[in-house]
Amino acid sequence: MHGGDGGEVASAAAGPPTPLEWKFSQVFGERAAGEEVQEVDIISVIEFDKSGNHLATGDRGGRVVLFERTDAKEHGGNQRDLERMDQVSRHPEFRYKTEFQSHEPEFDYLKSLEIEEKINKIRWCQTANGAVFLLSTNDKTIKYWKVQEKKVKKISEIKVDSGKAVGNGGIASSSNSSKSKHFFANGDYSDRSYNPLSNDLSFPPGGLPSLRLPVVVTSGETSLVARCRRVYAHAHDYHINSISNNSDGETFISADDLRINLWNLEISNQSFNIVDVKPTNMEDLTEVITSAEFHPTHCNTLAYSSSKGSIRLIDLRQSALCDSHSKIFEEQEAPGSRSFFTEIIASISDVKFARDGRYLLSRDYMCLKLWDVNMDSGPVATFQVHEYLRPKLCDLYENDSIFDKFECCLSGDGLRVATGSYSNLFRIFGCAPGSTEATTLEASKNPMRRQVQTPARPSRSLTSSISRVVRRGAESPGADANGNSFDFTTKLLHLAWHPSENSIACAAANSLYMYYA
Repeated sequence: MHGGDGGEVASAAAGPPTPLEWKFSQVFGERAAGEEVQEVDIISVIEFDKSGNHLATGDRGGRVVLFERTDAKEHGGNQRDLERMDQVSRHPEFRYKTEFQSHEPEFDYLKSLEIEEKINKIRWCQTANGAVFLLSTNDKTIKYWKVQEKKVKKISEIKVDSGKAVGNGGIASSSNSSKSKHFFANGDYSDRSYNPLSNDLSFPPGGLPSLRLPVVVTSGETSLVARCRRVYAHAHDYHINSISNNSDGETFISADDLRINLWNLEISNQSFNIVDVKPTNMEDLTEVITSAEFHPTHCNTLAYSSSKGSIRLIDLRQSALCDSHSKIFEEQEAPGSRSFFTEIIASISDVKFARDGRYLLSRDYMCLKLWDVNMDSGPVATFQVHEYLRPKLCDLYENDSIFDKFECCLSGDGLRVATGSYSNLFRIFGCAPGSTEATTLEASKNPMRRQVQTPARPSRSLTSSISRVVRRGAESPGADANGNSFDFTTKLLHLAWHPSENSIACAAANSLYMYYA
């Protein structure tokens, strides 16, 4: 698959791209050995902006932290000059920019329900006049933030000159003053018979020669100020799981378990319900919405996934309420393979469009699936991530790990996909025709520590004219290639791929790790 600009499948003659060698770049919030992680500090979302020059993270404490790229500024020059530079010497680097409290814990008195401050999603909006804009949401409320550099205003220093009597233009003496008195610039004078600290509110003899007022001046220093421009509230009865910007730059969607609403960025008190899967009788409810995203270039198209493992593509031009879908993508289960866990592990936790909108990537509990939007008969590629856990589904159900929601992402060129796993591991797969790239990395300063050296060969299905690739990585039950047992308490749920470079940001608890290739 070739994403990015062309969106065409690379020719087989050209051969698959060589596997990337990943290196550690940076870590923010690294914890010391044995240090206990506070619940509020755990990162819950990561998002690059379209330019790749800004990165935002949200945490369970309702904070949003912004990072900005520094290596492009230091080298100077335009993007073309940077591309000409030696890729080995180029080292993508980010620095902490600012942070702000986006959401606070609330309480719904009508439903007797606590609304936690945890940030569920962040989406970058279009920049304007040097300011950056972004949307952030918790379970119930979406906020539109503007972050801008503002010049710091300071009070100018008042210089006291004891040799002069004139201050800010006041008179130095009064006509009824017969004696020569030594006045100071701050209005005091040398005759100590008058005590300015006394409760006597009378003016000193001769009056005040000068009254100096502090002057507010704009200094050369700047500070970043985050201001909430709008609050989009009271539109969801259930927890918001997704927000997504439209390519028109004016609207966005928000999705909860049963409904998807369409908003205008400028209007916070009104939204339009465009998808409603709530049955008349809630006992008839069989599936819920798990994720939703707008098409990157077609403002009338969006996709949403369900807990039954299907992805629906809808066209906003068809009707005001999109009850019917234009396409549905789902894979039929093999006969006789159904079990108690079938529906749970089929639930899609994340869905992402490729940059050109031609492909869709979905993540369920067991695997990644790549779909061609022009072919709804089945995925064009399937990448096994958790196949080794199939014998342990009972244990995973008992400790609720089976309900973990792992995110997925695609590279800007569309040649690779990535997703997280347990033990703070994440997997990167090549999805170009003929590629056997399957890399396992650990979110640490030594990412290759648990590298799978010999990924299994892809097995090809002959059931369609387009070969569907199934790749299997380290699938030994309960252990990786080096025999290390998997830790289900440490999981890498959130990661993001830089939009134009081979750089990945991922979250391990409260730490943000960055890698490049």
